[in-house]
Amino acid sequence: MQEKIKKGLCCLIAALLLFGGSIGVKPAYAATAPQIASEGAALYNATTGQFLYEKNANQQFYPASITKFMTALLVLENSSQDDVVVFSDSATGNLESGAVNLELTKGDRVKVRDCLYGLMLKSANEVANGLAEHVSGSVSAFAQKMNRRAGQLGCTNTNFVNPNGLNNANHVTTPHDMALIAKACFDRADFRALDQTTSYHFPATKKRPNGTDITMGHRMIAPGGSDYYPGILGGKTGYTSAAGNTLVTCAERNGVRLIAVVMKSKRTQYADTRALLDYGFQLAGESGGKKQEAVGGETAQETSGRVQALTANSQAQSQQENPAENQQAVSRQTVSPAGSQANPASRQEANPSANQNQALSGPGAKLPSQAGWLQRNGVWAYREANGELVKNARREINGAQYWFDADGNMKEGWQQDSTGAWYYLAPGQGALQQNCWLQYRNQWYYLGSDGKMLTDSRTPDGYRVNREGVWIG
Repeated sequence: MQEKIKKGLCCLIAALLLFGGSIGVKPAYAATAPQIASEGAALYNATTGQFLYEKNANQQFYPASITKFMTALLVLENSSQDDVVVFSDSATGNLESGAVNLELTKGDRVKVRDCLYGLMLKSANEVANGLAEHVSGSVSAFAQKMNRRAGQLGCTNTNFVNPNGLNNANHVTTPHDMALIAKACFDRADFRALDQTTSYHFPATKKRPNGTDITMGHRMIAPGGSDYYPGILGGKTGYTSAAGNTLVTCAERNGVRLIAVVMKSKRTQYADTRALLDYGFQLAGESGGKKQEAVGGETAQETSGRVQALTANSQAQSQQENPAENQQAVSRQTVSPAGSQANPASRQEANPSANQNQALSGPGAKLPSQAGWLQRNGVWAYREANGELVKNARREINGAQYWFDADGNMKEGWQQDSTGAWYYLAPGQGALQQNCWLQYRNQWYYLGSDGKMLTDSRTPDGYRVNREGVWIG
């Protein structure tokens, strides 16, 4: 019996020695290439210069607003941030309908530094045009400069025709090339400082004499957000009807810097990006594994119902996600405020954190002089510098709009003005919701740049709302 066991062990050892090299047993901890739903993707190790994952990485796609990486790079390389950009009629007027903007007009004068924040946080398209004209004299000359710089960076399938990424059949690049462009940007400390900023006060202009508070549109950058990614260095979102969702993201951990690019996505850009970065950092922890072939897959499922309200800084993770980046962000509400006789101010079931990016400028924020927020019996009020409470009025405070009743109490929830238009003020915070998607009872409504709910029309990103403001397709 013992002799048989010895012979059996010898046979087993021989088999392992003979076939072990070809069996390809994978350790349980080995990184598995992610399934990416976006049509194009690339994961680049900017520390080693190695591409770790590629899916149609050399196929040309429309980039939309991730174009602005190259715009920002050339501006930083060719101008001083203290320079002043004088906006022309061509820069501010040559935009397609619905294009995101800061309402700059001919003659507005804005420092390059401020323009860069408007470019990367707000994704303002007229700002991109103005910067291009400031650097090169014209948009066309700047586009030539963009293409020359792309070639210097090793890009082989890129052709830019504008500085903003608005729709143009000849404006194309690839995930591979975008990774190289992004690397050049994140190599610069000034760019990293710019792109890690989550909010910024854009200075006064003719149409906006009080300036504008703008927030970063990339959901993985803001600490404390549900999509925050530890180690994030920055990124940029993009969307047009032709490009779909595009996203570039850079993160660094333990000295390893990764750049993830996804293009032609259908609302899976964040799930795909997270999967790519997780995979890359797992590889880095396994002695720097080799590049993997792309693996297609079903659309990644994002947590259902985790986000109920969307802003420029936090767009919803649902199948109805508003992807508009090069087009004005819009907002939908699920209950039809226009079609109900109930008091809309009592409807505050929507997520009270609907506009979290307003929190720092909302109730409780310390302000100079005698002005400031105060709470009375659990209700917020605002005292002006002269000591008087704001009553029966609307006020812009630190860039956010607030409404107050005749007793000086801050209004919340649904509000209707004298024209019958509906607005929504964030519960607990009071900030007027603008340019945001807002979900309520599993339906979506649209709140425009002035906060007014859109009715019986098409939203800037192409969705339709009925006369009660409900999204219908």
